Amino acid sequence: MIDRYFREHPRSVDETYRQHLHTASWFAATMTLAGLACFIHALVPHLFQKTGSAVIERLYDRMVKNRRRTPAPSNPAP
Repeated sequence: MIDRYFREHPRSVDETYRQHLHTASWFAATMTLAGLACFIHALVPHLFQKTGSAVIERLYDRMVKNRRRTPAPSNPAP
């Protein structure tokens, strides 16, 4: 069970637990700051006009386009 909760997903993206912790934390911090910029933009439309979309593009590029993946097992164990 420990393996499933803490190691299975990081392995599926070719990361150790510690690497995954760092990467996921970076994504969380980036999204939090981008959300704050979007909120400020909602209050003062002149500020952060392109920040939200720029951050989304950067996150997409890093997470989806450039993700390292290990191939899924051809016959996964039940």
